[in-house]
Amino acid sequence: MGFGFPKAWRAALVESEPEKFSLPSESDMRYSWVHARLDKVDPDEMRDLVENAWALCVPKRVSDEYAAAQGYL
Repeated sequence: MGFGFPKAWRAALVESEPEKFSLPSESDMRYSWVHARLDKVDPDEMRDLVENAWALCVPKRVSDEYAAAQGYL
Protein backbone atom coordinates (compact mmCIF):
# COMPACT_ATOMS: atom_id res chain seq x y z
CA MET A 1 0.00 0.00 0.00
CA GLY A 2 1.30 3.43 -0.84
CA PHE A 3 0.79 6.26 1.60
CA GLY A 4 1.86 9.86 2.05
CA PHE A 5 4.88 10.44 4.26
CA PRO A 6 7.21 13.43 4.69
CA LYS A 7 10.02 13.22 2.12
CA ALA A 8 12.64 14.23 4.69
CA TRP A 9 11.86 11.17 6.84
CA ARG A 10 11.31 8.51 4.16
CA ALA A 11 14.82 7.09 4.14
CA ALA A 12 14.88 6.79 7.94
CA LEU A 13 11.52 4.98 7.95
CA VAL A 14 12.58 2.50 5.27
CA GLU A 15 15.98 1.91 6.90
CA SER A 16 14.37 1.34 10.31
CA GLU A 17 12.02 -1.42 9.08
CA PRO A 18 12.98 -2.55 5.56
CA GLU A 19 10.89 -5.70 5.86
CA LYS A 20 7.81 -3.50 6.31
CA PHE A 21 8.48 -0.31 4.29
CA SER A 22 10.01 0.48 0.91
CA LEU A 23 10.54 3.50 -1.28
CA PRO A 24 8.33 3.98 -4.34
CA SER A 25 9.64 3.54 -7.85
CA GLU A 26 12.16 6.10 -9.03
CA SER A 27 9.56 7.90 -11.14
CA ASP A 28 7.37 8.34 -8.03
CA MET A 29 10.15 9.62 -5.75
CA ARG A 30 9.03 13.18 -6.52
CA TYR A 31 5.90 12.52 -4.47
CA SER A 32 5.76 12.18 -0.69
CA TRP A 33 5.05 8.45 -0.79
CA VAL A 34 6.27 5.29 0.89
CA HIS A 35 5.06 1.73 0.39
CA ALA A 36 4.05 -0.62 3.20
CA ARG A 37 3.61 -4.38 3.10
CA LEU A 38 0.10 -4.93 4.40
CA ASP A 39 0.95 -8.31 5.91
CA LYS A 40 3.54 -6.59 8.14
CA VAL A 41 1.40 -3.71 9.44
CA ASP A 42 -0.98 -4.24 12.36
CA PRO A 43 -4.38 -2.48 12.41
CA ASP A 44 -3.36 0.21 14.92
CA GLU A 45 -0.25 1.11 12.95
CA MET A 46 -2.28 1.13 9.71
CA ARG A 47 -4.75 3.58 11.22
CA ASP A 48 -1.88 5.82 12.31
CA LEU A 49 -0.26 5.71 8.86
CA VAL A 50 -3.53 6.52 7.09
CA GLU A 51 -4.48 9.33 9.49
CA ASN A 52 -1.03 10.92 9.20
CA ALA A 53 -1.04 10.61 5.41
CA TRP A 54 -4.49 12.19 5.28
CA ALA A 55 -3.30 15.04 7.52
CA LEU A 56 -0.57 15.83 4.98
CA CYS A 57 -3.08 16.65 2.25
CA VAL A 58 -5.99 18.38 3.98
CA PRO A 59 -6.04 21.94 5.28
CA LYS A 60 -4.31 22.25 8.66
CA ARG A 61 -7.49 23.44 10.36
CA VAL A 62 -9.28 20.26 9.25
CA SER A 63 -6.56 17.96 10.60
CA ASP A 64 -6.37 20.03 13.81
CA GLU A 65 -10.14 19.71 14.31
CA TYR A 66 -9.97 15.97 13.75
CA ALA A 67 -7.01 15.57 16.11
CA ALA A 68 -8.82 17.55 18.81
CA ALA A 69 -12.00 15.49 18.38
CA GLN A 70 -9.96 12.27 18.68
CA GLY A 71 -8.19 13.55 21.80
CA TYR A 72 -4.80 13.69 20.08
CA LEU A 73 -4.23 17.34 21.05
